[in-house]
Amino acid sequence: MRNLIICLFCSLVISGCGFSLRGNYELPASVSQLTVGSSEAHSALERALRNELKPYSVEVIDSSVKGTSNTTSIYLLSDVLDRRLLSLFSTGQVAEYELIYTVRYELQFANSDAQLLEFEIKREYQDDPDAVLAKSRELELVLSEMRKQAAIRIIHQISIAQRTIVNTAVITP
Repeated sequence: MRNLIICLFCSLVISGCGFSLRGNYELPASVSQLTVGSSEAHSALERALRNELKPYSVEVIDSSVKGTSNTTSIYLLSDVLDRRLLSLFSTGQVAEYELIYTVRYELQFANSDAQLLEFEIKREYQDDPDAVLAKSRELELVLSEMRKQAAIRIIHQISIAQRTIVNTAVITP
């Protein structure tokens, strides 16, 4: 009984301080509709973002449809994959790359100015010239995972930016 009370007390203290599990991002209630668009038609990052938004109770609207005045908008400007050489085999062939996935997007909340945001996701990638087909498939999987992580990061940024706007509006008279 004592252990149960201690566990209950600890969980109340942890949840009371605002702790939440990693990856558990709650979008504010004010983000009920979200307009998603991209400079590139049928963008893979846009599809990944739409997939990651499915668990949230947010109505995702295509950018071609005009949203209401309380609509939050995300416009994906660019997503670029760059490679940086890390090491070489003794034969001079590339042994290892650093993959750098750069995402630029515009985030605009209802009745506020658009924010231009950018971030990078980096991964190390080992190349094997003897297994070209397998490594090309592996590269596709790594890029897909990087897009998924970028979509999660955009959702997290929406949550943080909206809280910042709300807190700033409460503080300023």
